[in-house]
Amino acid sequence: MTTSLLSDENKAAFVTQLRLDYAAVRKAHANPKQPMVSLSEARARRTPIEWKTEDIATPSFTGVRVLDSFPLAELRTYIDWSPFFHTWEMKGVYPRIFEDERQGGQARQLFAEAQTLLDRIIDENLLTARAVYGLFPANAVGDDVELYTDDSRATVQTKFYFLRQQANREGSEPCRSLVDFIAPKETGLNDSIGAFAVTSGIGLKELVEKFKAQNDDYNAIMAEALADRLAEAFAECLHKRVRQEWGYGCPEHLSSDDLIAEKYRGIRPAPGYPACPDHTEKGTIWRLLDVEAKTGIQLTESFAMWPGSSVSGFYFAHPESRYFAVGKIDRDQVADYAERKGMSITEVERWLGPNLGYDPR
Repeated sequence: MTTSLLSDENKAAFVTQLRLDYAAVRKAHANPKQPMVSLSEARARRTPIEWKTEDIATPSFTGVRVLDSFPLAELRTYIDWSPFFHTWEMKGVYPRIFEDERQGGQARQLFAEAQTLLDRIIDENLLTARAVYGLFPANAVGDDVELYTDDSRATVQTKFYFLRQQANREGSEPCRSLVDFIAPKETGLNDSIGAFAVTSGIGLKELVEKFKAQNDDYNAIMAEALADRLAEAFAECLHKRVRQEWGYGCPEHLSSDDLIAEKYRGIRPAPGYPACPDHTEKGTIWRLLDVEAKTGIQLTESFAMWPGSSVSGFYFAHPESRYFAVGKIDRDQVADYAERKGMSITEVERWLGPNLGYDPR
């Protein structure tokens, strides 16, 4: 900044851009904020679901299961390759990107080199894939999901805490929360919820360091990109297995493209993403599944996963389950959420900063 101001050549352009940036900030601050409803009204406008016994799937098991050294060759068939090209700043959809006049040749070469390294990773077992997942008796109580120790539902094992939309969109749209997709306790229906964590990053650090020691930065980046794709593929593969073990996925006859397009019943939202923006809910998943001991995936102080080539989240089975964005929330929900989670309002505001519909200062 100082260099630009002192430079006769760059000062004018720098000052002009700075003025434009500040004008954009002022405009954004002056724009009217989207109106929000009170938390009580948002709860009254929950997702409208007619709860029926036939929509409640009964899992073939409850509890926790572990998958160690899962075959990478099987995961390969679940890879969505489009985001792989995005990693290399090549925009397009696989496989149509190969026919792109401008970048098709480069895309084909990149893909071929990725296959060569992936062959080596699989043949030499350079990466290890591990997963832990569980299905648990559960019911919704308010905006929380209670998980029970067994089918008697007499003892609460833990709770997941969810947030609810408060934006007054068109004045009539539902104010959704993930909790809406679990049968409320008062319905008398015995519902379930799932949780999972997968990684394909065991051994990645050593592999990347080996490439870098050989001054092979290209394959170091390629290895990281492939590990990320394998992790997402593992999440897709495991979700398919869970849908079958839960019963409602048995009739599925879906192609790879159908899986990528998520043309199946149920969702697997993740903490930190739009439907559940609170990263701290990962902590509950880690304790519930004993994730670190069973897979080696650690949580940092900021609730990031290590190795980074990891995916975690929840499983919802109801046929009306869907993805959405919580968006902005108001002070009343923040205070309520803090009380439910046993956290201070300041701490909740810190974790949910991007979602606050008010200035906490």
